[in-house]
Amino acid sequence: MKRTQQRPQVTRVTRSLRPGQAGTLKLCRHYGDALVCVRYREDAKGVTRYTTVELVVDEAPVQRRMSGRTVVHVNIGFGDLTVRTQAQAMGAKWDIDRKIWKMTLRTARALGLTGRIRGKVSIDGQPD
Repeated sequence: MKRTQQRPQVTRVTRSLRPGQAGTLKLCRHYGDALVCVRYREDAKGVTRYTTVELVVDEAPVQRRMSGRTVVHVNIGFGDLTVRTQAQAMGAKWDIDRKIWKMTLRTARALGLTGRIRGKVSIDGQPD
């Protein structure tokens, strides 16, 4: 579809529809599972209606950076009593089942233990 005239910049959404609702069926057949939403818009004067679609064009796993509050697993040797004591004082906990220390990334950085991180803990408490 070729645009022959300049579209006005100011439009307002009059309807937003999910795939499968009345008013989206033709677009569902055309775009398939990539269709996320159909919106009907009008120009500022209410003279012209525009139909817009929201499509999924790419999918990739989320790669989040660890924040200082992220809980990480850190190896601290049994004989490294000074570091263990400092870690405990800063809130680190010993995970007896996994035989590894759990602490925030902020704590690991403060103690200079980032090189000993062996994984992070997800929201549900399981290792990622």
